[in-house]
Amino acid sequence: MQTTALVGMNGSIDWFCYPYFDSPSVFCAILDDAKGGRFKIAPVPDGVKSKQYYWPDTNVLVTRFHTPAGVGRVIDFMPVGVRTSDCIRDGLIRRVQAIRKSMTFRLECRPAFNYGRESHTLTITRDGARFQSSSLTLRLGSTIPLTQDGDGIFTEFTLQEGEEIDFCLQEVESGHTQSTSCPETHAEELFKHTVDYWRRWLSNCTYTGRWREMVHRSALVLKLLTFQPTGAIVAAPTCSLPEEIGGVRNWDYRYTWIRDAAFTLYGLLRIGFTEEASAFMHWLEARCHELNPDGSLQLMYGIDGRHQLTEEPLTHLEGYRGSRPVRVGNGAYNQLQLDIYGELMDS
Repeated sequence: MQTTALVGMNGSIDWFCYPYFDSPSVFCAILDDAKGGRFKIAPVPDGVKSKQYYWPDTNVLVTRFHTPAGVGRVIDFMPVGVRTSDCIRDGLIRRVQAIRKSMTFRLECRPAFNYGRESHTLTITRDGARFQSSSLTLRLGSTIPLTQDGDGIFTEFTLQEGEEIDFCLQEVESGHTQSTSCPETHAEELFKHTVDYWRRWLSNCTYTGRWREMVHRSALVLKLLTFQPTGAIVAAPTCSLPEEIGGVRNWDYRYTWIRDAAFTLYGLLRIGFTEEASAFMHWLEARCHELNPDGSLQLMYGIDGRHQLTEEPLTHLEGYRGSRPVRVGNGAYNQLQLDIYGELMDS
């Protein structure tokens, strides 16, 4: 687990930073509908009834669409619990299915790299498309032809009842030429591995009370907020969403606060998840060996342990529902807040 994606009820990924929580965004339509970029898969016509739920006991998201003509769904997941040799282990898979009768879907994939500040080139390939910016190259693997629409992809396809198709979005490393298309059998294998991983992880939960379903879902969310390479826990996977609509208190929370992480740790330990607690304590111990010149801890750090989280306004973005300014980075890192030592002891 290194990042997350925010999927709307309309099947649109409107927030996605890659490859890490605090990396610049690839899609950020939630902060600017016109400039932010999105990856949307939804039925035609738009405006159908939809609902979302998680595949039982997992973090696999299902968006289900109901139309007078039929029922379809989009299943979104990031593979976990798979072999390190799997070519799409770090990517995002979108599985589209027709559940009842036929359904026509429209796909739009329009990246806006680096919060919409970097242009990119688009190349249609035999097995999908390649988006290349100065800092990142992504490939959208597809088993159906894709059509270029400016600097993005636009295509429509129809599935008959029982049919499905998979799309895979993944980084292309320098010099890497391997296909990222998703044969049905391979995507199904990754789906099963991912479901099994989440269910195995959740089986360690020791809580058996009357609120079991809600506790399980909360635990799964907290697990999503952990940065696996270091054990750090982010306060939120999003950035610059306002405390009040139209207000200016719009902060970047994709970092680790000692206070927030201590409370998260307390919750996970109470229900039996000791590995996450141990990983975070190792991360925190490393921070204690990197004290400020005056011997103090910072109240927050980057997920990789970095100290400077320089705040920057993104004046070209309109903000969530017009809430400006949009900020990345967080200037609070150099504030003095003495309560963190209590939380440190609590951890």
